[in-house]
Amino acid sequence: MRVFVTGATGFIGLAVAQAFARAGHRVLGLTRTPAKAGRLAAREIEPVVGALQEPDGWRARAAGCQVFVHCAMDYAARTYELDRAAIEALAGCGGRRGAAHTLLYTSGVWVYGDTQGARVDETSPLNPPGLVAARVASEELVLSRARPELATIVIRPGCVYGGQGSLTAAWFESATKGAARFVGDGAQRWAMIHLDDLADLYVRAGESGLACEVFNATDRSRASVRECAAAASRAAGGQGQVVSVPLEEARGSLGPLAEPLTFSQHVDSGKAARRLGWQPRHAGFVDEVETLHLAWRAARAERAG
Repeated sequence: MRVFVTGATGFIGLAVAQAFARAGHRVLGLTRTPAKAGRLAAREIEPVVGALQEPDGWRARAAGCQVFVHCAMDYAARTYELDRAAIEALAGCGGRRGAAHTLLYTSGVWVYGDTQGARVDETSPLNPPGLVAARVASEELVLSRARPELATIVIRPGCVYGGQGSLTAAWFESATKGAARFVGDGAQRWAMIHLDDLADLYVRAGESGLACEVFNATDRSRASVRECAAAASRAAGGQGQVVSVPLEEARGSLGPLAEPLTFSQHVDSGKAARRLGWQPRHAGFVDEVETLHLAWRAARAERAG
């Protein structure tokens, strides 16, 4: 298949694009600048230079593909307005009758809100915090655009670890300054997923032929945030030292992001196992923390260089 990936040089997008390429598909990756295009070409991904906000610049390239993967998110004043415009543009690329297309949309488990440790799945009601409340409308838009020639699928990743680390990078970074910092009392348990396991789910969903589906993407690890931060501290040479940052204090520096960091979620991904044959291969952040720390250090050095 030919696969078009938005945000192809981003944290999730690059892993997804590489996974499709490794699976034998021809992958086109949207990137903003020619400077980043080389990162894609070196990974056997054909770069398409263009801006998410200007679909006329990439629509024709996307239209020649069978799978559209929307991983990009432009965190600007009009974040979700741009997100929905991109969804409409991608959905429009799959409008040829008689041709099968699939649109995969990247959401996230925060749309469930704080489950306080109770297990939820794709049938559970949503209770998103303000930070991601508009994402629910984007999910609904994606699913509403399904038609015989366009299958639409929403993927809700947990907190992603691996590589440069995303949210987990903050534990390593703060540990190098004395103690790994986290928001709240640390008893909360995040729903998590390794980057490579997540990318594998995208490939399986894109090849599945399923339509109008939502899939959670989380592993089975249940370590608390305090346990994860302490492990990160040990790996980074901080001797397991951690610091709890009260939510109100964190709001001053992190804004709306602070609240979801205190969520305690138990998000079930059994549906992906049943429908896609998907199983996470990574055991969890704590079990692999030394390797994850090395990957984070290497990614930080690469960005600095």
